[in-house]
Amino acid sequence: MKFKLDENLDWRLATVVAEGGGHDVDTVKEEGLSGQPDEAIYKTCVARERVLITLDLDFTNPLRFPPQQTAGVVVLRPPRPVLPLIEATLRRHSQP
Repeated sequence: MKFKLDENLDWRLATVVAEGGGHDVDTVKEEGLSGQPDEAIYKTCVARERVLITLDLDFTNPLRFPPQQTAGVVVLRPPRPVLPLIEATLRRHSQP
């Protein structure tokens, strides 16, 4: 699968997702989208058929970001947004 990590996630998590299942992963930062509105990130993910992985609850609004147009949106809600917890969540869910 093809994923894009939002800028609110540590870039090192791209390696975790890629290694977890051989996925193609890039980041909002790598693509030069840092600081861009959520709509720009959404449209880029739709155009490139990438699943967005984010901590941003705004992406759960189906009227603003229709899920049927996307390859998927994963909004992580770890108990505390710290790297080890996020990494563990991604490892658990990126296995085939």
